[in-house]
Amino acid sequence: MNSQKYLNLIGIAKRAGKVVTGEAIILSAIRKHQVALLIIASDTGQSTTKKFIDKAGSYQVAYHHLITKQQLSDAIGAPRTMVGITDRGFASKLNEIKNS
Repeated sequence: MNSQKYLNLIGIAKRAGKVVTGEAIILSAIRKHQVALLIIASDTGQSTTKKFIDKAGSYQVAYHHLITKQQLSDAIGAPRTMVGITDRGFASKLNEIKNS
């Protein structure tokens, strides 16, 4: 995986307004079927990670668990442990980069 390309695309999605952040907001967006891809930092706490992976599974939302909190925070310009990508096009491209 080309991690720099992956991080750059997350930043572009953020600037395009296609990213939701904050645990409560992400949970709400998942329940409303607005999240196409959930990105959880690899160094997020175990209970939080399990909670969101379980929720993503319940609502058939794909998730990635590849990058650190620092990388994610740098990509979007704010300290975060997870983000929800709301645009299917961005989600598809991120999946493509992950699998390359």
